Amino acid sequence: MAATIIWGIAWSGVCDQRSRKPKVTLPTKPSRQFEAESLERRLSAVIAADADAIALFADQVMSLLREQGATRENDFNIEIALREALANAVLHGCKSDPSKRVECTVASEAGGGVLIIVRDPGSGFDPLKVPSPLVAENILSDHGRGIFLMNMLMDEIRWERGGTEIHLRKR
Repeated sequence: MAATIIWGIAWSGVCDQRSRKPKVTLPTKPSRQFEAESLERRLSAVIAADADAIALFADQVMSLLREQGATRENDFNIEIALREALANAVLHGCKSDPSKRVECTVASEAGGGVLIIVRDPGSGFDPLKVPSPLVAENILSDHGRGIFLMNMLMDEIRWERGGTEIHLRKR
């Protein structure tokens, strides 16, 4: 079974039969850093922690990336990951309180790479404690797949600031 890179750790989808927790291994993909001078476009915004704001903002970001040609065949993956990251920030980080704000920065690189950073004012979380959606008791759950989807759709995911900031990268 192929491993999915999560937070610099491989989540194989295979779980320990006793603890029912995913087995963790070291990453197999090297990280790639973006060089500031190679960024063609950068957009930073602060949006209200309102579910309705997610669609409008994501549509605007994707339109800008498409105009630049940064997304090409990856636009669906980037858009879904962006929407999931924003939804998690609104729902979990801001507890759906529209008086709170979510910060988002999107940058594209001359070679077509895209970097997305989403930050919320919440208390954070430990990504290693998120249950795997691949184990039997979680298969039929009606939630808990956003992080898994982001990891499947993007080339790299990294959590910073105690889980209140996510960095998503597509090469």
